[in-house]
Amino acid sequence: YSSPEVTNPRDAVTWDAAGDLVGLAAVRRLAADPALPPVNLYKNNTDNKSVSYGSHENYLMPRSVPFGDIVRGLTPFFVSRQVVCGAGRLGLGQDSSIPGFQISQRADFFEAEVGLETTIRRPIINTRDEPHSTADKYRRLHVIIGDANLSQVSNYLKFGTTAMVLSLIEAGLAPKIEVYEPVAALKTVSHDTSLTAKLRLLDGRRVTALDLQWIYHEAAAKLAQDTGVGDAVDGDGHTHEVLERWASVLTQLDSDRAAAATSVEWLAKLSLLDGYRQRDGLEWSDARLGLVDLQWADIRPEKGLYYRLLSRNRMQRVVDDAAIAAAVAEPPADTRAFFRGKCISSFGKDVVGASWDSVIFDVPGYGRLQRVPTREPLRGTKALTGALFQRYREAGPFLGELLGHNSTPPAA
Repeated sequence: YSSPEVTNPRDAVTWDAAGDLVGLAAVRRLAADPALPPVNLYKNNTDNKSVSYGSHENYLMPRSVPFGDIVRGLTPFFVSRQVVCGAGRLGLGQDSSIPGFQISQRADFFEAEVGLETTIRRPIINTRDEPHSTADKYRRLHVIIGDANLSQVSNYLKFGTTAMVLSLIEAGLAPKIEVYEPVAALKTVSHDTSLTAKLRLLDGRRVTALDLQWIYHEAAAKLAQDTGVGDAVDGDGHTHEVLERWASVLTQLDSDRAAAATSVEWLAKLSLLDGYRQRDGLEWSDARLGLVDLQWADIRPEKGLYYRLLSRNRMQRVVDDAAIAAAVAEPPADTRAFFRGKCISSFGKDVVGASWDSVIFDVPGYGRLQRVPTREPLRGTKALTGALFQRYREAGPFLGELLGHNSTPPAA
């Protein structure tokens, strides 16, 4: 599942969760056919037998930002970001052969600082650059280091804080921090659920992952204040809330872990596993804990342990179920996803191809395929094209106005 282009972290959470419902619908449909074997879907990142699969994020950035600045600004942030958005994992090492619990499902699978690969020698900073937009204007930053989150708050902070750090990098104001051996530091943070491990910086300081997150939070808050986007009343409507939640979660992780467990996914899972361990006297190597870890990620609400906690208000929400259900069929209104989605829902029989940067029509009477480019992500919005969809029920006249033809298809 690939979610549509969005402009803010709340929408990112909404359409990511809509993907879970799409997957759930597929599971239900397969289960209803007695001729098919049982199939289930788990939203996680490893089979705990040395195989890892990603949950990738993508951020649009100006092409003018030097890639070296991106690497320097993001590496310490990604090393420490997992403390607020790790999904939690039973077992240490790529094959989970060492008993224990760690913060991130992905950390043990990373072996390089910078690189192109996504399945071998995975890098903290991935260099893949397929902008799916105007290439000389934009770069698509491909982020492979994040976990697949069910927790809405963890997901919200994953998207929101990363976007803020990218704004810092674009402004040339990212904290000047260099972590000694970042790949090793990434694993150290993941294996330390006490959050007390000290990471060595190249300037000689030793800091915790929480310290690093506070450094980035302070820089992001200052930029938001200086530019006005973080104002609670007159700001952009998102930055203030992200900063508030970010600070709240960091404070709770330091002083009130029970409160943090209602929003931070790895801690919620750890608390659940610890409950089973204490009740039944289980060691970390007990196979029953592995089943609990797996059942956490089951996307069926009646089976998944995350959903059980959510139904009991033991996990916080960012968006409600109605908004998520609506997002299954409705695209965001403020990106090109609106145009693409409405083309398919309104003229699906005439659409033969739809990708990030174009929609292709095959309309009788046109004689050849009609390709509508959509290379600007912030065009094709509801504000720009909504009235056009309301005016037409057939693809021919719709394309006629859109492409500057007459209201009827041109002669073949």
